[in-house]
Amino acid sequence: MKITAILGSPHGLKGATGTLLAEVVGGARQAGAETTVLSLAELKVGCCRACDACHRTGTCPQKDDFGAVRSALLAADGIVLASPNYIISVSAQMKAMFDRCCGLLHCQSLRGRYAAAVETSGGTGGQEVQQYILRFERMLGCWTVGSVGATGAELADPAGRQRAFAAAAELGKALVEAIGRKPTFPEQAAERDAFFQRMKTLVQFRKDAWPYEYEHWKSQGWL
Repeated sequence: MKITAILGSPHGLKGATGTLLAEVVGGARQAGAETTVLSLAELKVGCCRACDACHRTGTCPQKDDFGAVRSALLAADGIVLASPNYIISVSAQMKAMFDRCCGLLHCQSLRGRYAAAVETSGGTGGQEVQQYILRFERMLGCWTVGSVGATGAELADPAGRQRAFAAAAELGKALVEAIGRKPTFPEQAAERDAFFQRMKTLVQFRKDAWPYEYEHWKSQGWL
């Protein structure tokens, strides 16, 4: 059982988000998962150039580290995406990674896998960011098992830090449990299926311009 965690904090593993993510990863390992953590602060993932090459050929022509990130996502049974709250959104590093995943979204490449989200904030708005990350994961085709977040004040307080860390560890264990049991979540089905149909319609409409994605959908038996 493999879990890939991607950290979008500029502070890397030593920042607040990295520290909270480490507890999620620790809980997953304790539950028996093999884990990989990728810190975008230590990688080069450029912005999407909207060249459509990934749709045509399945490969992005940019010479950076996104290929390694993509491979780690595809190899995973579950994913955890972690970001600080920057103006009620994810960090620029994480958003660049999201945008580079457009081919994975079109191909529904993580359909049926499981995911969770981690977020830290200086103040308010954390729930909105968590929901944004979870929605992105469902757009990839994942079922989402939940999220964990904490403010800087909570992490600075010993009791608050302990509560946040305990919740994070439980989230990691819940992710592993979901991968093992393979449940579905009826409250997510309508949104998830609607996006699947949207991508199906788009790929069919653009089949001549995007042959890689069209052939992928045919190979999956979805067309």
